[in-house]
Amino acid sequence: MMKRILGAFGALLILLAADAAFAASRIKDIVDVEGVRENQLIGYGLVVGLQGTGDSLTNSPFTKQSLQAMLERLGVNVRDASMRTANTAAVMVTAKLPPFGTQGATIDVSVSALGDAKNLQGGQLLVTPLMAADGEVYAIAQGAIAVGGFDIQGDAAKISRGVPTQGRIANGAVIERELQFKLSQLQTVRLSLRNPDFTTSRRIAQAVNDLYGTPIAESTDPSTVRLTMPPRYKGNIVDLLTDVEQLIVEPDLPAKVVVDEATGIIVMGQEVRVSTVAVAQGNLTVMITESPQVSQPNAFSNGQTAVVPRTQIAVNDGKEHQLAVVKSGVTLQELVDGLNALGLGPRDLISILQAIKAAGALQADVEVM
Repeated sequence: MMKRILGAFGALLILLAADAAFAASRIKDIVDVEGVRENQLIGYGLVVGLQGTGDSLTNSPFTKQSLQAMLERLGVNVRDASMRTANTAAVMVTAKLPPFGTQGATIDVSVSALGDAKNLQGGQLLVTPLMAADGEVYAIAQGAIAVGGFDIQGDAAKISRGVPTQGRIANGAVIERELQFKLSQLQTVRLSLRNPDFTTSRRIAQAVNDLYGTPIAESTDPSTVRLTMPPRYKGNIVDLLTDVEQLIVEPDLPAKVVVDEATGIIVMGQEVRVSTVAVAQGNLTVMITESPQVSQPNAFSNGQTAVVPRTQIAVNDGKEHQLAVVKSGVTLQELVDGLNALGLGPRDLISILQAIKAAGALQADVEVM
């Protein structure tokens, strides 16, 4: 009964995933617009105000050097002094510069310990420049760190939750430089499909051309649809993209079976087809159980206590697993029902699907994660 329940639940998940994958979607949900993207920022800084949970300067020489350089810039000479502070930690600061972020706007930043700091709770990040891949500074971060985890330890017990060496600063960075990208000056704009496909790309171009009655959209490859600015939208590409991204199209995906061997998850697309094939599965299982019993003599007798071995052996040769025939051209529901009828678990289903693919009877790609 449990196998049937699990099998039905697995079939339901597969069918729901397939229906969701092939549902009609807005163009804005399946494409990205050229130039409208985030940019990664990174910086190196110091966190102060920790309650003795910072870096040990002997094990983290970069923290000591950074602390000395910062104090010297503030007019404090500690070059030859011996410092043993444990209230400072070197951290890496990361953030995402949003598309069209304007100068003076604020963004969130993530702070992660770089040395052997134990906890960043209560720390204050000092002024930290955040650079992009081109080496230019685009934002400045500073502020109090909010840490969601904690680590409490005593002599005989320890409680941990989350990661106390990582935290966030809401609106902790100010944008100082804007990206030099002028969307309004583009005469053509490209739409990039998140799941490249020839049919989907062509359907997007047809939907746009049907809307305007003129061929302003062209499918150049499975990943790209190029839009040409119509005369009535000249100088206002935002209106064009707003109208286009609301159009409804039905994405077309190739037949694919996705297998995650680590978790035993199997997801099959709606277009998966199987040629006529016979499937059988059976494993030889030998179970040996040792149940020793203690035999004691009667009272006031000359006998000795002895341990008597008791062994039980059970053999399962898989005779109940019969040979099943999967007919050609079956639907996804029939394929799932046929495999579940064999009484198989997810691990066995993965092996069977791979074997059917190796036999050339599975008309789909098998992707193992």
